[in-house]
Amino acid sequence: MSKPYHHGDLAKALIAAASAIVAESGVEALSVRDVARRVGVSPGAPFRHFPTREALLAAVATQAMERLAQAVEAGQLATDDDPLEQIRRIGLAYLDWVAENPTHFAIISQRNLVRLEDAARRQNDAIRDRMLALLTMARARGHLQQDADLPTVLLSCRALVYGLGRMLIDGHFPEWCPQGDPRSWMQHSLDHFIRDLRPGPGQDVSA
Repeated sequence: MSKPYHHGDLAKALIAAASAIVAESGVEALSVRDVARRVGVSPGAPFRHFPTREALLAAVATQAMERLAQAVEAGQLATDDDPLEQIRRIGLAYLDWVAENPTHFAIISQRNLVRLEDAARRQNDAIRDRMLALLTMARARGHLQQDADLPTVLLSCRALVYGLGRMLIDGHFPEWCPQGDPRSWMQHSLDHFIRDLRPGPGQDVSA
């Protein structure tokens, strides 16, 4: 039987197989032996690329973070120079990515089970820093309430989209929003949140 990967692509095949197993059974069920069996190699072959199960999971997480970073960047570029609208677009891109990549979201979310390598941490930090810069710009331009505490707003942005993403993949929307499409509810919640960040009518927006 031919192997399901091309010469030189074993590491890529192992990452794909690990992702598939996590999608089927969860992070806790992943074993290197099962990954090797699925790819069609000897039980010891994966260890030439990933010395431990944790290293294999870290590689899957790095791939996931790369794809998330690409989605977020594309989302931000698809809008105008209103910094809060860019924040909104980043949030929408994140939620779309979660909906389309639930396994990768689950992997990078479980930090107690899956560690982030340096490359993935840098990409995660870059998203956070980009959002903080946009919030700083929004306040400077009068688009954000002047008394807003930026670290708190940043955390709230993260908590909102992360929480909505978890609700989606964990199946909570039928209980909380039984009518309508969950993705529409997520966008509506994000729009409501961004709207409330802006100064109200008559509010002093001078720096």
